[in-house]
Amino acid sequence: MASAAEQLAANLNFGAFSKATELKKRIWFTLFALIAYRLGTYVPLPGINPVELARMFEANQQGILGMLDLFNGGAISRMSVFALGIMPYISASIIMQLMTSISPTIGQLKKEGEAGRQKINQYTRYGTVLLTIVQGYAIATSLQSGGIALDGGGMFFIATTVITLVGGTLLLMWMGEQITARGVGNGISLIIFSGIVAELPSAIVGTLELSSKGQLGGPLVIVGLIVMVVVVIALSSLWSARSANC
Repeated sequence: MASAAEQLAANLNFGAFSKATELKKRIWFTLFALIAYRLGTYVPLPGINPVELARMFEANQQGILGMLDLFNGGAISRMSVFALGIMPYISASIIMQLMTSISPTIGQLKKEGEAGRQKINQYTRYGTVLLTIVQGYAIATSLQSGGIALDGGGMFFIATTVITLVGGTLLLMWMGEQITARGVGNGISLIIFSGIVAELPSAIVGTLELSSKGQLGGPLVIVGLIVMVVVVIALSSLWSARSANC
């Protein structure tokens, strides 16, 4: 059965689009969900000192932290409620895919059709919660030790940070599933894509500025970065297509 996106591509004319009421509802729902996600990346965690946070991120934005911030749509640099993004869910999905090959019990679930797939999805959600708690606690303790928490932090700060980050990731997971079911395309992929697109212009400008100052090693490094970005996007698209067909 063709997806909503395939139907749109096959009937791409204004006459057909004006009559495709269901398709328009799906498109509007997808846009509304993505806008809600982008607005959420500007809602900061409670108890954060924004001045110290900006200073810390400025000192570390050229490393892995800056790369993660790009994929999370700037949510890390703002330390928003969506700071962990959808990555814990993706990690849990990858772990479950590996477990289907390692564990005979989980592998049998994959062969049980729709019922088995629902159980695997439920285990993936449980794994997402567990990973988010661990990562949220690591972020909370790092913020506290780095002096970014107001009034020195404490157990209340750690608890509220972990709960907020877990809630943000679970909300994104739910939004992604809703987009897949009621919108257009794969919801998780669209959330990641919207985050990358939102931060891509500033990333390009920053890269060109570093290149002009000679801090990136010359044109070959720029070409290498472009190739790497293309490869990452291609692999992400293949993974999304495979996940949608599973």
